[in-house]
Amino acid sequence: MNITLEHISKRFQRHWIFKDVNYSFAGPQAYALLGPNGSGKSTLLRIIAGMQSQSLGKISYADGAIALQPGHIFSHISFSAPGMEIVEELTLREFLEFHFSFKRPLHGLSIDAIIQLSGLKGTADKPIADYSSGMKQRVKLAQAIFSDTPILLLDEPCTNLDQQGVDQYREWIETYGTNRLVIVASNDPREYFFCKEQIVIEDYK
Repeated sequence: MNITLEHISKRFQRHWIFKDVNYSFAGPQAYALLGPNGSGKSTLLRIIAGMQSQSLGKISYADGAIALQPGHIFSHISFSAPGMEIVEELTLREFLEFHFSFKRPLHGLSIDAIIQLSGLKGTADKPIADYSSGMKQRVKLAQAIFSDTPILLLDEPCTNLDQQGVDQYREWIETYGTNRLVIVASNDPREYFFCKEQIVIEDYK
């Protein structure tokens, strides 16, 4: 998979968050979008995901030599962010069954296997609303990382995780993050330790 940004710029009212981002992402490879809080890295990640529109510029997606229309990119992308909404009225099992009715899980992984990997087997049949912030973050990461998509986009993935959760994230990435195009928005080295390519948002002010 390839994603090409041409002159991508974002403005809120009169303030430019970033301007004229030209970059090509090519998978399988891992990239980090780096910058302090408020720098625009999360905004750029949402634009790449097609979840937010840019003020100027163009994004193109391609699967090898085949161009993909932006409206069809959803099935190719998994996304996780601390602020994303999940259906908290559902139990973990119900939520995963719902999520994976839209996207296939990675080959060889069942709902039960994903619950086991998440470390939340003991609470799988409790409403997600009763989970702690760290448990909810595990759910958000699990639904993204364990989806069978060639593109994985992660915004500050270790937010609200304790050290056990951070270690779990590292294991998931090392096991399930290869052979994919991965982009991580972060200012924490624990989150982008595996990213060989780094893009500093401050360079585009």
